[in-house]
Amino acid sequence: MSTSRNYTVVGGGAIGGTLAVHLAAAGHEVRIVDADVGHVQAINARGLTIETPQGNLNQKIAASIPDEGPAVLGAVLLAVKSQATEAAMDWIAPRLAADGYVASMQNGLNEPAIAARIGADRTVEAFVDLFADVTGPGVVKDGGAGTIALGDYGGAGAAPARGDEASERVRALAEDLWHWGEPIVTGNVRGFLWAKLAFGAMLTATALQDEDMSVLVDRHRDVMTRLAREVFAVAVTEGVQLEPFDAFEPELYAEGADPAAHEASVSRLVEWLDGQAKKRSGIWRDLAVRRRPTEIPHQYGTVLDLAAERGIQTPVLARLVRLIQSLERGEAQMGPHLLDELAA
Repeated sequence: MSTSRNYTVVGGGAIGGTLAVHLAAAGHEVRIVDADVGHVQAINARGLTIETPQGNLNQKIAASIPDEGPAVLGAVLLAVKSQATEAAMDWIAPRLAADGYVASMQNGLNEPAIAARIGADRTVEAFVDLFADVTGPGVVKDGGAGTIALGDYGGAGAAPARGDEASERVRALAEDLWHWGEPIVTGNVRGFLWAKLAFGAMLTATALQDEDMSVLVDRHRDVMTRLAREVFAVAVTEGVQLEPFDAFEPELYAEGADPAAHEASVSRLVEWLDGQAKKRSGIWRDLAVRRRPTEIPHQYGTVLDLAAERGIQTPVLARLVRLIQSLERGEAQMGPHLLDELAA
């Protein structure tokens, strides 16, 4: 077991809540800071519970809204939606100790914005693929196995350290997450993040219809592949070496991949998705259950901006973002017609 350390988790939702519970279960001092008053009150009253197929895991964890949060921060795990990154950093940056750091446990490419506020040397890159949802105040449902990768952020244009050259803080964080599992320590977190952007685009497309992810990925293989390839076309211009994770094999979705190998890879992904307890995407839950804006326009806006700068055509991805926005505004209803429109 590792030395006990203090962690502040900013954003106690699906990702942040899951990591907070496992860190606390491993014996670390954890505080959650979250803007949802009801969620904070429930955690303080009953602890934070993760519901898993193997049973429930409950941990007593201190929680507070930002106005009542710590005055000084050390190790911070940032787990807010990507569009809330700037606002969260407004709160974090003036409180962060000289030897503190922020690990972006988020979807998308948020590290440059974080580093711009606190410096690249205090920014930790992270890739998190956890199938989890907040199902009520103080309750997170664990929807299946996932992957975490950690590394030092080298800054824009800089080559990050290799996994075996990772800083002490990165190695310590990986060690402290032992109760969850064994994170990958790597110098190529970007490769995971860009691969997830492609995988995430596919799962986002399944939010256009009220149906299981596995069913829709299987039924609409062509448009799912086109989404992944558009993201990868941008990743190539960034010099990214894509990394596989879970059942997603990016090299078999790339242009020029052997068609039979690609189809077999999609079938493995469909089977893996079908085996997860979580059947619908977090984007679907935002739209259909929580009735709130998603992080898709912000998350994929970065990809679309890079594509436009470099003259790369991404018509399907751009159409997906527009369709999600139309659902957010209540101008459209989920249904198979939206997937047909996406593929048109």
